[in-house]
Amino acid sequence: MVEVKQAVIMVGGKGTRLYPLTENFPKPAMPVLDQPFLKYQIRSFVDAGIKEIFLACGFKSDLLQKEVGDGSDLGVKITYSDEDTPLGTGGSMKQLESKLDPVFVAANGDTYVDIDLREEIEEHISTGAKITIALGQVDNPCAFGIARQTEDGRIIEFKDKPKPEEVFSNLVNIGIYVVDRSVLSEVPENSFFDFSKDLVPIIASKGERVQGYRQKSGTWVDIGTPANLIEMNLLMAERLHSEDTFGLGQDTELVHPAYVGFDSLVKNSKLQRSAVLAGCKIQSSNITESLIMSGCNLQSATVTRSILGKGCVVEDGAVITDCVLREGTVVPKGAVLEKRVG
Repeated sequence: MVEVKQAVIMVGGKGTRLYPLTENFPKPAMPVLDQPFLKYQIRSFVDAGIKEIFLACGFKSDLLQKEVGDGSDLGVKITYSDEDTPLGTGGSMKQLESKLDPVFVAANGDTYVDIDLREEIEEHISTGAKITIALGQVDNPCAFGIARQTEDGRIIEFKDKPKPEEVFSNLVNIGIYVVDRSVLSEVPENSFFDFSKDLVPIIASKGERVQGYRQKSGTWVDIGTPANLIEMNLLMAERLHSEDTFGLGQDTELVHPAYVGFDSLVKNSKLQRSAVLAGCKIQSSNITESLIMSGCNLQSATVTRSILGKGCVVEDGAVITDCVLREGTVVPKGAVLEKRVG
């Protein structure tokens, strides 16, 4: 059995759907229970035997490196590979070609997937595939790459982001690949080239095997939208803190999944399906299905389905619904904000 020890995680995107949270912060470092999101993905790779990870960076790579570190705390070696100009998912792998083993794992850096990576690697090797793509099922596949398989799992048709009338499958690419390095010979040097949209069809057209590994169970979350970033925090809160009361007194009602970070004070409040990160002060407030980032201060506030960036201040009686507020926003007394971004 070939041992696969390397992974490339592509973290070059600007995270425009998470604006203004990504205005000064890279998307893969977005906080999930007071840790960078990317660390959860890296841990799952380490559990599957990965020893070395290359982060293919673009946007604010210096901040990403500061937040994620060198991997020593996670039991893996992390190397940062910067792009002077955007190269796309295929181009970023091409830039690393000389450093990669004959078989490696690749992944999008904004997606958390419950998957048996060892099993996907085994399927890749046993079928003789050049590329193996992890597949999940969704009701509306138009935002994804969709695949048609034979009974033995070979992908015989693949289409990226189909129009509704073009949909032929609800099996979609969930962004975890096992790759033979040899396929990178088809990627031009120093050019923008997409892995799934450009490279996969080329490999398939040459008669090489592209395999689809179906996710057996579990979930997958793309944190690229505010709602999904909240969902990821709640998913981890449910897994890691399902019975934790966080030392809150009887004056505060807690509805799980929920999380309260270090040195946060929550008094005389109701916290429902929400995450409050470190160093916040929340009094006499009602927080529902929301993410309150570190250092926020809320007094007699109502917050629903919203994200408050770091250090926001919400004064008496303010009501915030379906909003994403940038770092340091001050919401004045009695204000009513709805569907505000910025």
